[in-house]
Amino acid sequence: MSDAKQQNEFDFELVSPEKKLMSEKAWQVTVPGEEGDFGVRAGHSSLVSTIRPGVVEIVSKQGDAPAKIFIAGGFADVTATNLTVLAEQATKVDDMDKDAIEKDIANLEKKLADTKDEIEVSRFKKQLSLENAKLAAVSAA
Repeated sequence: MSDAKQQNEFDFELVSPEKKLMSEKAWQVTVPGEEGDFGVRAGHSSLVSTIRPGVVEIVSKQGDAPAKIFIAGGFADVTATNLTVLAEQATKVDDMDKDAIEKDIANLEKKLADTKDEIEVSRFKKQLSLENAKLAAVSAA
């Protein structure tokens, strides 16, 4: 591998609480940061960021279509040669079922309308927010 090619790639890992989901070289990764999406390429400044629910896009080689993985939040640890995403939950966007997500949203909206308990309301709102992020991801795909 040429030095120029090595300089354009960096190590990317996607890790869930259960296991390492992905470990590969990448040319660019776009991460849904809490403050907004950010792109990572080789040589990026070091940072740690919280991640909101959204889609991580992994481009293995310049010009390739990105692999899209929905994550339910977590953290990103970036260095000049490495990006590690610690995800609470991760699913390939292509594996997500839009109809099932819409059904989950309808059920959560009904539960939210029927409950008066503040703790349950908070829990249902958080779940609803996550399901809406999933719906946005699958609708954009």
